[in-house]
Amino acid sequence: MRCITKSELEIMNRFRLLWEQHSEWTRASIIAIVFDLPNREPTVNRLLRNPKDFARVFRVFYGQRIADEFDRLLTEHLVLAAQLVEAVLAGNTREAEIINNRWYQNARDIARFLASINPFWSEEEWRTMLFEHLDFVAREATTLINGEYQANVDLYDPLELQALEMADMMSEGIIKQFLK
Repeated sequence: MRCITKSELEIMNRFRLLWEQHSEWTRASIIAIVFDLPNREPTVNRLLRNPKDFARVFRVFYGQRIADEFDRLLTEHLVLAAQLVEAVLAGNTREAEIINNRWYQNARDIARFLASINPFWSEEEWRTMLFEHLDFVAREATTLINGEYQANVDLYDPLELQALEMADMMSEGIIKQFLK
């Protein structure tokens, strides 16, 4: 077993923070949308800052073009999630189905993109992780819409853990690609 360097620890902490913020602000946005809270706009705007925060870190390792593309893909992920919640709330099942299909296609696109920029990231592993993330987010929204508040609370711990697993996978790939 080897000790990790300060740089490695900083990368791990940065991605854990970003994925944690992604999960928390997604949750806060879903709550604001479902209950039409007055904090909806600033909450969603804060969530939409998350892809830009990721892009700032990506820029250091991959440059502007790749950082911009990850920002675009992750922003699309968040916008589609919000549109899906809104379609479900409106009872528009056909629109919800179309958005849901686009949401999963976006996850495939993100997985493919990540695998293309880092030889230590597997497209299949990222797709699996992202699909699991989408399932958690969908269940998070569904439990709130259905008034299943305890189930919603119970869901957050495994959702958070899964987000941290994505952070660790992202960190490990960057460390292997750039620091070893």
